[in-house]
Amino acid sequence: MPLIPEYQAMMDQLKEVGAPPIQDMAVAEVRAMYKVSQPVYEDLSVFLIKQSEISGPAGPIPVRIYVPSAAGPHPMIFLYHGGGWVIGDLDTADSEARELCVGTNALVISVDYRLAPENQFPAAVDDSFAVLKQANQLAQQFNGDPERIAVAGDSAGGNLAAVMAQMARDQNGPAICFQLLVYPVTDGTNLERNSYHEMANGYLLTRDAMVWFWDHYCPEEDRGNPLASPLLADNFSNLPPALVMTAKYDPLCDEGEEYAERLSSAGTSVEHKHYEGYMHGFFSHTPMIPSIRESMEDACSALRRVFKS
Repeated sequence: MPLIPEYQAMMDQLKEVGAPPIQDMAVAEVRAMYKVSQPVYEDLSVFLIKQSEISGPAGPIPVRIYVPSAAGPHPMIFLYHGGGWVIGDLDTADSEARELCVGTNALVISVDYRLAPENQFPAAVDDSFAVLKQANQLAQQFNGDPERIAVAGDSAGGNLAAVMAQMARDQNGPAICFQLLVYPVTDGTNLERNSYHEMANGYLLTRDAMVWFWDHYCPEEDRGNPLASPLLADNFSNLPPALVMTAKYDPLCDEGEEYAERLSSAGTSVEHKHYEGYMHGFFSHTPMIPSIRESMEDACSALRRVFKS
C-alpha cells in the first residue's frame, strides 16, 4: 500500500522546499523546526491543564498535568514525548496528551525529561522514572487512581515507556497496568534491520537522522544497556499488557515488531497494530490529518478497556 495521499502531499511539499536533512543541522535549529511543526493543540479543550514540577536527580522536572472533566478518581497515563531524546518538549507532545486525556478520561502526566546532548543517557531514563515513582503523590494532588497506571510514548518516548515498564517491575513499582508503545525505538545496537534500509530515505524519519539521534543520546559502548535498548533485556516476563503500534514507512518498524514478538513470547498480552499507509510521526498528526484518526482511536480504545472506563 502506498503512503496515504495526505502524507504523499506532505513529502512532495518538503521536497519542493528543499529543507536540509536533520543530520546537517545544529541541535538548536532542529529543536526550533520541530517545535513549529508540532504546535499546541488548543482547539481540543481539556477540563484543566496544570503546570507542575517533580523533584528529580538533577533538579526539578517540569510536568504538565491534563485533567479530564469526568468524575474521578482518574486512571493515570505517564506520557513521554518523542524527538530522539534530543528535541521535543511539553508543547510538542500537547496534541497527544490532550487526545489521550479526552479519549480515555484519564489524568495525563506529560514529562519534560532532560534532553541530549546536554544530558546524555541515562538522564532521560532517570528523570522519567523519578516522575513515575511520584505516582501516589500525583494521584493525591489530582484525584488520580494509583491502581490504574499506564505508561505511553511515541518513538524515543516509546523507548522510555518500555524502559519504565521494565524498571517498575524490577524496582518494586509502581505497578503498571498497561504500556502504549507507539513506533518505539527499542535497539540502538542494530541499525541494519530491513526497515532501516527499505525506509532509509524519503520519509519524515531517515536512517541517517536516527544515527544522529543515537550519537547525541548515547555513546556506542552504552547502547547494549537495556535501559537504552529495551529489546536487549534478559527478562520479558511479568510485564504489563501492551499495544505496540508501527508504520510501514518508518525505519523503526522492524524493531517495534520485534519488541511486540518478544513480549508475546514471554507470555505478555500484546496487541500489535501495523498501519500500512502511515509513516513515522503519525500519532501526533491527527489534528492535521483526520484520515489517520484510526490510530488515536485504537490507542484510546485499548486504554479504556484496561482502565475499564
